[in-house]
Amino acid sequence: MYCIVILSVASCKKDTGVLASTAIATQKVPLKIDHTLTKDQTHNKFSKTILPVLRVNSGAVIEAYTEDASDEQFSLNSTLGALDSLSFDPIHPLTGPVYVNGAAPGDVLKVTLHEIELGDWGWNAILPGFGFLADTLNSKYLKIYDLSKDKSRAYLNDSISLKLNPFPGVMGVAPDTEELLNTIPPRANGGNMDDPNMTEGTILYFPVLVEGGLFSVGDGHAVQGQGEVCGTAIEAPLRVVYQIEVLKDKTLKEPQYETDAYYATTGFAPTLDEAAKKATLYMVEYLMKERGLPQEEAYALCSLAGDLQIAEVVDLPHMLVTMHMPKAVFIKQ
Repeated sequence: MYCIVILSVASCKKDTGVLASTAIATQKVPLKIDHTLTKDQTHNKFSKTILPVLRVNSGAVIEAYTEDASDEQFSLNSTLGALDSLSFDPIHPLTGPVYVNGAAPGDVLKVTLHEIELGDWGWNAILPGFGFLADTLNSKYLKIYDLSKDKSRAYLNDSISLKLNPFPGVMGVAPDTEELLNTIPPRANGGNMDDPNMTEGTILYFPVLVEGGLFSVGDGHAVQGQGEVCGTAIEAPLRVVYQIEVLKDKTLKEPQYETDAYYATTGFAPTLDEAAKKATLYMVEYLMKERGLPQEEAYALCSLAGDLQIAEVVDLPHMLVTMHMPKAVFIKQ
């Protein structure tokens, strides 16, 4: 695996890279892993009181192994009866937190997802009382997936296959509270965003809310549609290699992210209306601040080229909406 270095900004792909539209020069350099975290170095709450398992300097490359969302309450041999004993107490074991030296409230943590590898198994379930249609469909379902022989596709049945797209469902920094917050809803710190666009090669930006940032990652998904409507994806363990950097010249209210193709804002709220408005407003602010557009042109461009997408609808009390702005609109034809 190699990193593509673009001036002072690094973007990484396995073996080959696609340059961003602003690229001027490139140089291949090997990616060196500075630290490794095991799947046992976990917590499952968000709070500034949770002690870091690792302290690093800005620019460190970290290899993190994560457990599945159930904290290994399921296995390849699990049957439908395993749902009856499922406990929500250990849900979302998160590998971390990582303290980044020099990160202070008001800064931004830049997290580049260099590599994401799937574990050998996964599960998908429908739990009574949980999911977008919980008040309509009273279902109970569990399917275990053996991924050891094929990391490219999963088979729902003999006639339906799914192209795998592994990504961490939960990524976030610590909120400025001593309360131990559960990890179910997304918040301003990130958390359970469950956005399948946040996959290998994506660069994420998180507002630093406490000293050191305290970044954690987990809730691996092998594949998931936008919304995760039944409440679960194919939940799976992951190996994630990411680089973490402190940005002093950027400020955010909620997480944002980008790929070679687009820049994206996120907005969480109790309703899709509110979340969509926040994501749109954050994109207007980005276009004004980072692209130099006047407010009217920024707002108009959001209508002409911005794509609102529903990332998450089941992690109550919050939902997550994103807006994607294609970078191609900024290239003079």
